[in-house]
Amino acid sequence: MQVKPVIAIVGRPNVGKSTLFNRIAGKQKAIVIDEPGATRDRNYMDCVFQDKAFILIDTGGFEPASEERILIQMREQSNLAIEEADVIILLMDGKDGLTPSDIEIAKQLRGKSKHICFVANKVDGDRHQDMLTDFYRLGIDQFYPISAQHGLGVDELLSAVTRDFPELVEEKDDQDDQIKVAIVGKPNVGKSSLVNRILGKERSIANPTPGTTRDAIDMPVKVQGKKYLIIDTAGIRRKSKISQTLEKYSVVQALKSINRCNIALVLIDAEEGLTDQDTKIIGLAYERGKACIIVVNKWDKIEKDNSTVGKFVEDIKDKIKFMDFAPIIFVSAVTGQRAPKIFDLIDEVYAQYTKRIGTSPLNDMLEKSVRKNPMARYQNRQMHISYATQTDIKPPTFVFFVSNTKGIHFSYERYLMNQIRETFGFESVPLKLVFRKKR
Repeated sequence: MQVKPVIAIVGRPNVGKSTLFNRIAGKQKAIVIDEPGATRDRNYMDCVFQDKAFILIDTGGFEPASEERILIQMREQSNLAIEEADVIILLMDGKDGLTPSDIEIAKQLRGKSKHICFVANKVDGDRHQDMLTDFYRLGIDQFYPISAQHGLGVDELLSAVTRDFPELVEEKDDQDDQIKVAIVGKPNVGKSSLVNRILGKERSIANPTPGTTRDAIDMPVKVQGKKYLIIDTAGIRRKSKISQTLEKYSVVQALKSINRCNIALVLIDAEEGLTDQDTKIIGLAYERGKACIIVVNKWDKIEKDNSTVGKFVEDIKDKIKFMDFAPIIFVSAVTGQRAPKIFDLIDEVYAQYTKRIGTSPLNDMLEKSVRKNPMARYQNRQMHISYATQTDIKPPTFVFFVSNTKGIHFSYERYLMNQIRETFGFESVPLKLVFRKKR
């Protein structure tokens, strides 16, 4: 599966990092989930420019910094970008000219074998051009003047940045008989122990070879004759410098793995419960239509009574209403408790994730559902659904042909989704419903 290159935008505060991020990402149709708990603040985005796909990271906005922390934070962000990105956009302010902070950041980025693009923002016309000679003091051959706000020069910048990126390849996923499973979660939640526990039991494991990215390790494994590919992200390497920002950056690690998997195993620490960080990772999987299994690790450390599991499950489902269909399993990677059951659950979820429903049973269900709960009128006209058909799997995708797409209320869409889930046994996977106007 294609691994997407990563572009990070770094720079001191208020140079327009988020504006540039939104300008580039704005060409995308961002999916917005208006539900509590889904990821809201976008610091990373899957983007495509001229048939080249990449992940874009905005290093601003990860946490508000007070004055004295700004330098520490800039250093942290630059370090993170250096760790994670294939290409770094160093954004500076064309109106301010070159500042000591810019020189400091450039110096940090210099010693690394990364492709760096130097960019001067807020250049809205000739009157700012003469200030730009200042930037050559950085000893660079080329920099790009842009206006992120008005979009000037952004396409030229993107052409240069993505020049060596691979073109998008249509994934022919169906011939691939491996089930791709990503293990994701916050640092120190026990990902490595779980991987070792899962793989240690299986003698037929191939030599773990470092995967296509620097930090995703792909391990093929065979369990009872079935092939799986375990995608494990190596944690962030600079353990000593861990901080709030690094913690949030583990989301970027998760994103790389989630993009390549069919099923994401999201590991949660039983002692901490479901954190905002976990919710964000689950939100990323949901937005990308991936199936999800929530694995509560370190369950051996919890004092239990009869209602412990029930309370825990309720708490999780309450926080991730958008993904409340995801199965939850309680394990201990250290003692091995219930770890082998994970593969049974993966098989079960994958069977639903790749299930196809015939057009005839689907339309029978549709007819019954509409009879039971007729659609509301829209603009004083009766709404009709002519027919439905399943067009895809991973996730199962259903297209409904309707008299007016604007008349489909969110609650009715949810009703239809629940009917499909109950009737055809899709209770553990995300479904995608598309409404088209009947010609």
